Amino acid sequence: MPRTTRPSTVATALSAALLLAALAGCGGGSDGPDGSDRGFAGALPGRAPAGATPTPTPTPTPPPVAPYVALGDSYTAGPRIAPQVGDPAGCARSGVNYPSLLAKALGVAPGQFRDVSCSGARTGDLRSPQKTADGPNPAQLDALTPDTRLVTVGIGGNDAGFMEVVTECAKATLADAVKDLVGEDRAAAPCREHYASGGTDEVRARVDAAGERLGEVLREIGRRSPRARVYVVGYPALLPADPAGCRATLGTTVAAADLGFLTEKEQQLNGMLKQRAEAAGAVFVDTAGPSAGHDMCAGEDARWIEPPFPAHGLTPVHPNAKGEEGVAAALLKAVRG
Repeated sequence: MPRTTRPSTVATALSAALLLAALAGCGGGSDGPDGSDRGFAGALPGRAPAGATPTPTPTPTPPPVAPYVALGDSYTAGPRIAPQVGDPAGCARSGVNYPSLLAKALGVAPGQFRDVSCSGARTGDLRSPQKTADGPNPAQLDALTPDTRLVTVGIGGNDAGFMEVVTECAKATLADAVKDLVGEDRAAAPCREHYASGGTDEVRARVDAAGERLGEVLREIGRRSPRARVYVVGYPALLPADPAGCRATLGTTVAAADLGFLTEKEQQLNGMLKQRAEAAGAVFVDTAGPSAGHDMCAGEDARWIEPPFPAHGLTPVHPNAKGEEGVAAALLKAVRG
């Protein structure tokens, strides 16, 4: 006997289709300005003799932060966040992305700051020119010089195909909804099955390969700018720890079990970035922790990441202005130490 189509199944198929269309279109208060704790300046490990003048403890000289070069992909560039600045326009860099905010907070003069990040960049685009709709973006590593003192790197998500994985998870749910329409059994986590059905986790393999390329890039940064401090910037949390918290935002567009799969893959990506940074003597900057509660399923006033159906004019599944501010704050804290 033919099965009766359930309204929830139709809604699932419709919401998944809409998601695919959207994706296709797309320190402490006592610290001084150098990050030192002024409350302890001049303190000595004991009481000075009566009448003696204590010898002041020298204030540490902070390491130089300029010239500063920012490298990275769209999570660094800030597509569609006004104002859009720089050439080529196809890189979609924002004048208030986290590198720009960091440079301003550190007092780096405009002529000592270069943001060469570009939307869509992979690690290969750090070594070679990247094609954009408005002309090529020169190899990002070419912005480095022996005088460079600060480098931030936000890269790896495109190498791992993370946006492709998000899209595939929506497609898998759509296909599974169609199965339900024709009376076939549905999978609890169709996306996980798609990427790990043969006993090999395809996404993990991509993340590991991206790690090899990132390791090479970090070594090259060290050769080109041996006096620079290097910070590898992780990706902010896209989803909440409890996938159920996304039901109001995503509905049934992606299966609940697959939301857990996506969170697991992002954790693996950030884990790889941390490991590679530490192996190269760079500093890993965690942004997933600070962004907890600010994921794409948080309310519009709280979220750092836009959902698949974003606020007007913003990019789906990418940081908004608050997100760039949050990442800049985490990075500033790390730089000031």
